[in-house]
Amino acid sequence: MDTLREIPEVAALRSGHGLVRIPPELDVPLTDRVKQLIDSPEFRRLGQISQLGLVALVYPAANHTRFEHSLGVYRMALLFLDRLADDPRFAAAITPHHAERFLIAALLHDLGHWPFCHPIEDVSLPQVPSHELFANSFLLEGDLSDTLRDEWDIQPREVVELLSGKPKDRPSRILQSLLSGPIDVDKLDYLMRDSLHAGVPYGRNFDQTRLIQSLCLNESGDGLAITDKGKTAAEMMVFARYVMFSEVYWHHAVRSATAMLQRAFVMLHPMLDTDTVFRLTERPLIDALFAAADDGPARELLDGLFGPVRRLYKRVTQYSLFQEPQLYQRLARKPYPWLVRCAENFAGLASTAMSRIVAPHEVLFDAPPVKLEVEFQIDVHFPKEHCYRRLGDISPVVKTLAREQFDDYVKRVRVFAHPRVAEDLQSLPRLPELIAEAAELTG
Repeated sequence: MDTLREIPEVAALRSGHGLVRIPPELDVPLTDRVKQLIDSPEFRRLGQISQLGLVALVYPAANHTRFEHSLGVYRMALLFLDRLADDPRFAAAITPHHAERFLIAALLHDLGHWPFCHPIEDVSLPQVPSHELFANSFLLEGDLSDTLRDEWDIQPREVVELLSGKPKDRPSRILQSLLSGPIDVDKLDYLMRDSLHAGVPYGRNFDQTRLIQSLCLNESGDGLAITDKGKTAAEMMVFARYVMFSEVYWHHAVRSATAMLQRAFVMLHPMLDTDTVFRLTERPLIDALFAAADDGPARELLDGLFGPVRRLYKRVTQYSLFQEPQLYQRLARKPYPWLVRCAENFAGLASTAMSRIVAPHEVLFDAPPVKLEVEFQIDVHFPKEHCYRRLGDISPVVKTLAREQFDDYVKRVRVFAHPRVAEDLQSLPRLPELIAEAAELTG
């Protein structure tokens, strides 16, 4: 094959054959060699891992899987290649072999995810690998690796290097920017798909087609950019992401469930073989957590999440940068073990103040994690002026939502407590002072 559009998978976009349909009424073309990848045991396990995990406790229809999302990302990768094939610099830099490596990486980008992966990763336990590193064990051995070599003439290490985020040459830098960047195949699918299944409009309120049509290379020719025709669509995508974090991913009840799972996992992880447990699908992993919990305090947390009666911890109070800046800054982006100690110190202080026992596991502190969201900056090409400008320099929307770190405005510091103690904690006359004192005791 001589051109990118002659790649069988890209050509299949227009053929109308070998299609599988995913929501919302999207056709994904599957060639025989793609079918071999998605029919592998390593990929099929993604069909039993939900994309949003605990979000379904708040948005009941958000039960879509990483299998569905991965097919959506693969389809998006085909659309990116089909559009960028018309960019002379992209076509000169990216060979069909590079492009096929990119398609595989897009399809398999979530291969290393285990159930409830992101909340568990956020606690940053030394025994817990990144899901990118965990994917290596699936990519480098077994039927999947054989398929890559035999059917695609691609070495598994080539895919690992692209997914690792450490590109070694210009073509890899270009492709990596399509996989993970301000505008990438992952974000364009998950914003729309998560919004669709959660039943909210926010992640779909941007012109995805217009954005894809505007794709080009940046001024230095080593990463993705957009033309000025895509500026408004890009602004709306930034806003969509902001609102999805505000209303879905960091909804207070979703964060309560997240804090409960994190605390239970931290209690139980010394008793778990994570290499074995992380290979499980969702229900078996939950069963493994229950088995490790036995009748200890972690069981109460797990029962509230996965037992016969949904019982989430109640929000006692919350702080954002503009409400209580000093207290927010004291607690935000602290390492997770520090938050656990702070919550335990607060439980002790509250026990004294209320003259009743508040157990350490009955109070949870939830705060923005140490790792910040990536700021949204991308080059905008103005062909008539023969120049590039940064989107943040020409867009007040992006300047506000990307340059100002939106973590501080969306991701709040929250204190959650078991329903049996939450109301009494809310009534404490010196609640902010006690939280500040707990933080001081924690150091």
